[in-house]
Amino acid sequence: MKTKYQVIFDDIKSNILSGAYTVGEQIPTESALQEMYNVSRQTVRKAILELSNEGFLRSEKGSGTYVSHQFRSKSAGSSNNKTIGVITTYISDYIFPSIIRGIEGRLNEDNYSLLLASTNNDVAQEKKALEMMLSFGVEGLIIEPTKSNLYNPNIAYYLSFKEQDVPFIMINAYYEELEVPFFCLDDVQSSYLATKELISKGHTQIGIIAKMDDLQGKYRMKGYIKALGEAKLRFHPEQVLSFDTETKQALSANLKNFLSENREVLTAIVCYNDEVGLEAVNVCRQLDIAIPEDLSIIGQDNSYIAKNASIKLTTLTHPQEQMGRDAAEWVIKKLQGKKDLRNSTYYQPVLIEGETVKALE
Repeated sequence: MKTKYQVIFDDIKSNILSGAYTVGEQIPTESALQEMYNVSRQTVRKAILELSNEGFLRSEKGSGTYVSHQFRSKSAGSSNNKTIGVITTYISDYIFPSIIRGIEGRLNEDNYSLLLASTNNDVAQEKKALEMMLSFGVEGLIIEPTKSNLYNPNIAYYLSFKEQDVPFIMINAYYEELEVPFFCLDDVQSSYLATKELISKGHTQIGIIAKMDDLQGKYRMKGYIKALGEAKLRFHPEQVLSFDTETKQALSANLKNFLSENREVLTAIVCYNDEVGLEAVNVCRQLDIAIPEDLSIIGQDNSYIAKNASIKLTTLTHPQEQMGRDAAEWVIKKLQGKKDLRNSTYYQPVLIEGETVKALE
């Protein structure tokens, strides 16, 4: 639980970092802040004093309190060690260690440090991470967006980076409402190839498990629909199981219901990623559905968990370490003043055959 002073401090700091209060602008008076937060004058003064000490505010006697530019010069001074910020949804799971390894390897070559934060795909945590990067004064930023298929309330922070000429690039996805450079897998093509592979093996009743709060999920759904359409196969809404970050905890139970209800119809499923694909394999074992004899399963991303699982999952490639390296290279070149850098890169996926797909006779 935050103290009243901390609430005021955080709110004013957030407004400055997001650009809601601009440099030189007068903030509300002490009495106005007292009324807004229902606190004593002493509490307001404590917050203002600390914000002034950190270079966010300056007080002029008899005039008021104004937003200062000092925090920028202070933070710039702290980044003489050439620091690049990296914000990903997760750090230690799935494909993220490989991506971060690629970023770090390239940054080390030019003696850049890495300041790392994760959001757990939560916009409140993304806000904290962005404020940390702005306060620290990173020279550049590599971001994996949070809930990229939904409206993001943190857009103002990205615009602050643009206003300060801090180059940033997005990986794995991007915010469609922002004009931003990005490095992404061609997610439409990934799911398209997965579905096409199953169709080529004689499957006509193909389901999909899709995560719909991320742009990757939207595009992977698009690739699935595209492949069905080309093959003149009907799209069945009941053969789609969608989930998001919040319902991921219940995925196993939802998968069990989904596969139980469709076991007489479905012969194959395309999964959002390898993690979901292996969860489907586990649920099938619980339901005595044989893989691939009764159900073929394709994952996506060629993650280490797919490589190390007890069954070799059929999947599609993801650039992982190369993507991280390329993103770091882009930021370094931008900081070096290079022009004509590519603003969008799509990596092409390749199918990796495993043991989880069977041709229908």
